Amino acid sequence: MPLTLPRALLALPLAVLPCATLALELDAPGLRDGGPIPMAHVNATMGCTGLNISPALTWTNPPAGTQSFAVSIHDPDAPTGSGWWHWVVFDIPATTRALAAGESGHLSAPALESRTDFGTPGYGGPCPPQGAAPHRYIIRIHALDVPTLGLDAEAMPALVGYLVNAHSLGSASLTALYGR
Repeated sequence: MPLTLPRALLALPLAVLPCATLALELDAPGLRDGGPIPMAHVNATMGCTGLNISPALTWTNPPAGTQSFAVSIHDPDAPTGSGWWHWVVFDIPATTRALAAGESGHLSAPALESRTDFGTPGYGGPCPPQGAAPHRYIIRIHALDVPTLGLDAEAMPALVGYLVNAHSLGSASLTALYGR
């Protein structure tokens, strides 16, 4: 005997399905996820001969409630035990949807670049040890629930990361590779 359900019960699953929402997306023109980092973005110190230009980044679909953004580039493969922070930017206004190539050092307030593992604020491109396997450089954007983290350019990357993770509404990332 076939099972028959009341009409109201058949419609229930459709009524309780969540509405589809678009997720935060990150793009880096000139870079592709899993692809190599061009010499334009490679460091120009420590034996590397790149141009050390920060990459262009664009993002879309921030979650509801976004009050600011934070961007980071981290190398988890650096032989330090904790990776290497190459760029840390925060307090990016919620209306912003892009950082231009080479914008490091030229950001408009209230956006701030904090100290990296090179010891100074601003972008420092990849320069892994000679002969090492290609390192992964994770470029990440976080949408934050606060307009400011209350830090300055002297903030250490770990502190910025702690506050970013505590206030993140969502994130998107892509990973590019570089070895020499």
